[in-house]
Amino acid sequence: MKTETLEYKDGDVNLRGYLGYDDQKSGKRPGILVMPEAFGLGPQVRGRVERLAQLGYVALGGDPYGDGREFDNLPDAIKVATELMGKPENFRRRARVALDKLASLPQVDSSRLAAIGYCMGGTFCLELARAGAPLRGIVSFHGGLGTQAPAAAGQVKARILVCTGADDPFVPTAQVTAAAEEFTKAGADWQIISYGGAVHSFTNPDAGRLGNPGLAYNKLVDERSWSAMKSFFEEIFA
Repeated sequence: MKTETLEYKDGDVNLRGYLGYDDQKSGKRPGILVMPEAFGLGPQVRGRVERLAQLGYVALGGDPYGDGREFDNLPDAIKVATELMGKPENFRRRARVALDKLASLPQVDSSRLAAIGYCMGGTFCLELARAGAPLRGIVSFHGGLGTQAPAAAGQVKARILVCTGADDPFVPTAQVTAAAEEFTKAGADWQIISYGGAVHSFTNPDAGRLGNPGLAYNKLVDERSWSAMKSFFEEIFA
C-alpha cells in the first residue's frame, strides 16, 4: 500500500491531503474522498484512508483548512470550523476541490466516486450531495445534518447514508427529522441509521480525552457503521 501527501489548491489556499491506494493493483478503481472532523486531517482520518486503501479503493483524506492545519482542543477547532461553515459556497467548494483532485488521479475511475466524513466531515459530504456533485454515494458518520442551502428537487445525484447516534446532543432528533424531510422533498435516495446509546464522535477512539460527555467512542457502533458503509459501497459500485 502506498500513502503520500497530495497537494492541491482552493484558490490561493494551499491544501495538503493524505492519499492512500494499493500500488500493486493495476487499473482504475473507485475513489473515496474522506473528510475529517473539525480538528483537521489527523490520525483518525489517515487511518480510515489506509483501511479504505486495503479494501481496494483509492482514498483521499481532504484538508479542510489549508497547509494541513490541525487543532488539539475543541474551542479552537470550533472557532475555525464555524468560520468556514458560515459561508456555504466556500464550505462546499473546499470539499469539491478535493473531490476534483481525487477524480483527476490516474488510478481513479472518475465515474465511480463516493465521499465519507466524520462530524464536520459528514456535513461536508452532505453539502456536496446537496450541490449535485457527481458522486455515487456519500456516508456521514455523526455529522451535522443542518444546512443553510437545502437540496433542490432533483438535484441530489448521490445516494445518502447517514450514521448518527441516537443520543448525540449535537445532532438532536429534530435535526435528523428535518434532514429526512429535506431529502424526501428533494427526491433523494436516502437512509438514516440511528444507533442507540451512541453520542457524538462514536468512531473516534480519542473522543473521551476532551472531557465532554457528549463526545465518546463506541467500539460496537464504530464497527457496525463501518460495516454498513462497506455494504453501501458494494451496492453503489456494483
